[in-house]
Formats: sequence, C-alpha cells, structure tokens
Amino acid sequence: MLEFDHVHFGYGRAVILPDLSFTIEKGDMVALIGANGAGKSTVSRLCNGLLLPSKGHVRVTGMDTKKVRTSALARKIGFLFQNPDRQICKNTVYDELAFGLQVQGVSEAEQKERVEKALETFHLDPKWEPFTRSRGERQRIALASVLIHEPELIILDEPTTGLDYRECTEIMEYVTALNREKQTTVLMVSHDMELVQSYAKRVLVLSGGQLLGDGPVRQIMKDEQTLHAAKVMPAQIPALALRFGDTFSDVYTVADMVAALEKERG
Repeated sequence: MLEFDHVHFGYGRAVILPDLSFTIEKGDMVALIGANGAGKSTVSRLCNGLLLPSKGHVRVTGMDTKKVRTSALARKIGFLFQNPDRQICKNTVYDELAFGLQVQGVSEAEQKERVEKALETFHLDPKWEPFTRSRGERQRIALASVLIHEPELIILDEPTTGLDYRECTEIMEYVTALNREKQTTVLMVSHDMELVQSYAKRVLVLSGGQLLGDGPVRQIMKDEQTLHAAKVMPAQIPALALRFGDTFSDVYTVADMVAALEKERG
C-alpha cells in the first residue's frame, strides 16, 4: 500500500530524511510519532507527491510518486491537514463536499448521492457556512470532504489539534470505522500519545529523520528507551504501570489499571 524505499530528502544543505525505509500494508492503522522537527510532516507530504525524494522511492498502491502526477495520487490518498482552514475553500458545506467530485468529473447524480450520504454520516447541514462554524465542526467538514472520495489511504496530520475531547473522539471514531469496515489504510501523524495509544495498531518512531522504533502500539508504549531517545513523552498509564512492577506489565489503559489494582488488593 505505502512504501518508503531508502528515501532521502532535504532542503538545500539541510538533510531532513537521510535514509528512511518502511512499508505499510493495506488495512493498517499506523501512527507516526516524533518530536517537532523529527521529519513527520515531511513524510506525510512525500506520501501524496507534494514533495519528491532526492534519492530513493515512495510508492503508493504500487505507483512511484516520481513517475505519476499528483492528480493520480489524489484519487488514492485523502489528506487531512492539521488546520481545516487550509483545506476548506467554498462558502457552503454542500459546495465544499461537491467541489472535489466536480474536479474529478463525477456525474451530477453521483455527486448528489455521495454528498447527501456524507452530510448524514457526519451530521452536517448543507447550508452551513464553514468559516462560521466551530473548530470541531470545520474539522468534520474537512474530513467529510476527504472521505467522500473513498480514498484507499488516509493521512491525518495532527488531526485533533485544537479539538476538545468529544470532538476528538468523533473524528477518530469516523476514521476507525472506515478502517475497520472498508480496510482503508490510515497513517496518522501525531505527538499526542494518548490518541496514539487509543487508536493506532502500529507505531513508527521518528527522530532526526531516522526510524528509531517500529512495532505494535503496546510494545512501543512500554519502550521507554526508544521514546526517550526520540524526545517523546509516553502515555500516562503505561508510564505509570512501568513503575509498579511485573504485576502491571500488561496495563495500558485506565480499565487495565483498575483491574490490576483490584487484583493486587485480592
């Protein structure tokens, strides 16, 4: 589905990715974590062809980003920006959702059907003016405009920045359902370890453009050495569990912690 094959990238003399390789399979739900400046946003922009590697190859569903137009990649990839205001460009929700379909030449009948389905799924009013809505609502509008194209790969760039808990949960539940029901591949770029722990199945740890860790989310959550080297703050519950010894070795969530404490009490 997504392959980085010895990818090098830099700006002038500043090397951002010295030699990065990894593969994400169809249906994976993967988090890419790292401190600011680790190269996370560069990776996400290399995925959709907005940037091209100076050496190596990025392949999406077998397509080499150096050899195909960004329009071809856009049919396969949905990209949700950190700030929805960089993505929304129309004056009503209906027009925003229909815009991309019009660009792709989708028939009016199919446009109407897809837009109406998206409005219902995301609880949106077609007459809303996007820029008068709350941050969470604008993020929902942006996500709906991405998912309406039924992409095979979704890239989420810090998707819950600026959202409260309810808004964050709504956005991620939509994405998780799509991953579960349609095997849509998800790559989420995030520094929010609580979010990563709750929704990712696999975690890639990036530092200085190099991959320090790659494994199941529970394994990475307990890998203090790798997280420390990447300057990433671990999620609170796994970090606390590590201090309590072997009895709490399988504790990752609040529910796990409660069960372990009850067992400890006997």
